Amino acid sequence: MRALVDRAGTDSHGRLSKVQIRRIKKGDLAKVREVVEHAFGDFFERHMGTRPRQVFGGAQYVHHRWLMEPWGCFVAEEDGSKIVGAALAATWGTVGLVGPVAVLTNYQNQSVGQQLIRAVDEFFAENRTALQGVVTYPTSPKHLYLYHRLGYKPKSLQLVMSRATERRPIVPSDNGKAPKAPLVTRRYSSLEEAKKKAILARLHRMTNAICRGLDLSKEIEIVDGLALGDTVLLERGRDVLGFAVYHTPGVSEAPQGTLYVKFLAIDPAQKRVEHFQHLVRAIEDLALDLGLSRVIMPVYLRYWQAYSTLVACGYQVDSSMVRMQRGRQEDYEDPMHLVLDDWR
Repeated sequence: MRALVDRAGTDSHGRLSKVQIRRIKKGDLAKVREVVEHAFGDFFERHMGTRPRQVFGGAQYVHHRWLMEPWGCFVAEEDGSKIVGAALAATWGTVGLVGPVAVLTNYQNQSVGQQLIRAVDEFFAENRTALQGVVTYPTSPKHLYLYHRLGYKPKSLQLVMSRATERRPIVPSDNGKAPKAPLVTRRYSSLEEAKKKAILARLHRMTNAICRGLDLSKEIEIVDGLALGDTVLLERGRDVLGFAVYHTPGVSEAPQGTLYVKFLAIDPAQKRVEHFQHLVRAIEDLALDLGLSRVIMPVYLRYWQAYSTLVACGYQVDSSMVRMQRGRQEDYEDPMHLVLDDWR
């Protein structure tokens, strides 16, 4: 049963506010995108001294995230007519992700952001998430304090890394053993509908071995259903060794001119660096085929082997953020796991 969140908010002194929190409706989507981009535009202007022409480089976050998780998306509305803030959330199985969260500048420091995140927390509770996370700016005391007050603790940096595209040969490893079947890639979108569910189940087993309960099925299906990009499967014979969910420019999270990797994982039972490298190069070739000049691959630094391999592949750091987490206490992140998981 989903909890009702339509309610009047309160300010920091517990007084009744004219701002109410409710779930996003389809007719709100254009205004929500405007509020998110305006609030972040103000933030970047204050911190960088100039306002970017495109706040997220052309990337979009609102429409497809609402379609994927409409019960996890909220607005703050003043007097029942003016949207002054928004918070989006999604679940990857038992992992709940917050963001973006945005409040118009003139409505900040009035507990609006806290009220939005508390509504998200109710959504997470309804869905019984075991781990909740957010990525924010390590140089922003306001953002760090907001999430700290709500129980989120900083863990490690998340780096946004990228490189220009160029065709690079995939060199087979020569380890002196009998040759195996070659590594091949294919796209999830090319599968027959009857086979997609079976593949999702195999990928779920893979992600569950990385973090108990982690499930990318909804993310893969929304990318496929809305043609935001695709999912690349790395296979050898009948075995699926890894996969990568990526976005291409349009109405997706990919900035203009780039292919953006939302999630990538090599099966922990098959975690060989050459598998990771093969998948990375296959994605770079896809970007070239699509006429895209750059590939973006965010990486969480606790996955040290993945980060080190990206550096060896020529990727450079564009920006850094900090991941904050709440919930599950055990330290599940194995530094040897070959994983790229963007929680932004």
